[in-house]
Amino acid sequence: MAALGGDRRALARLLTAVENRTPVAEAALRELYPKAGRAHLVGITGPPGSGKSTLVAAIIGRLREAGRSVAVLAVDPSSPITGGALLGDRVRMQAYAGDRVGTGQSEVEVAAMADTTVVLEAPEMGDEVQAIKAGLLEVADIVVVNKGDRPGAQRTAAQLRAMLVAAPKVGRGDGRPRPKAPEVLLTTAATGEGVPQLLAALERHRAAGQGSDAAATRLARAEAQVWAIAAERLRSRLHDPTHRSATASTLRAVADHDLDPYAAADRLLADVE
Repeated sequence: MAALGGDRRALARLLTAVENRTPVAEAALRELYPKAGRAHLVGITGPPGSGKSTLVAAIIGRLREAGRSVAVLAVDPSSPITGGALLGDRVRMQAYAGDRVGTGQSEVEVAAMADTTVVLEAPEMGDEVQAIKAGLLEVADIVVVNKGDRPGAQRTAAQLRAMLVAAPKVGRGDGRPRPKAPEVLLTTAATGEGVPQLLAALERHRAAGQGSDAAATRLARAEAQVWAIAAERLRSRLHDPTHRSATASTLRAVADHDLDPYAAADRLLADVE
């Protein structure tokens, strides 16, 4: 397979096939999957304007200088219609467009797919409380206050550290995992300040995550992947010519409130048994 040899055109075609969920993609993934699993997957997320793409570009630069291989899956989820676009990231990471760095698009939740999740914040954006409400302490492995040269950066970092100190250090007793204890770092991606410290933190987290927690993360990721594929295949079967009419009738019954969604789901599952 040309993609295995590093052929960039073949890789681009394969990424497009995967995004479009074609039979070619499934056949390729069956062959490629056993060869994968050694990469350190770093998810970088945060509110608009926090400097995600600029920081990613700075990280790429440092890693490429060190001779490391990098692949980037970039999503700009700014459109509620299309789900996102790559244009902004292409512009901001243009310096590496000619380098052997792969760029593709994925709509997968960052934290569900990453070995290490980095959450960005920007100074004085008023996002600290909103981030906590969104589950920052449960999702982030590393919190980065970017644009550290702006007024208020140190204060924002201090606020976040205080929130982490106040967070419960034990589980809730309801079977859910306890909150993480992420590091809080300051960076200025535009100048590269703080990026080496961030890379060091990523390496520390990678080294610390080789035990049972890493196994649990891999298991959760595998579960999410398999359930997503199973749900998609079930949906496809229910809409194929054999089941299409019955499926449509069941959905209309739910829309008309003649049938509840639970009974409808049971009926549809029985149809494909």
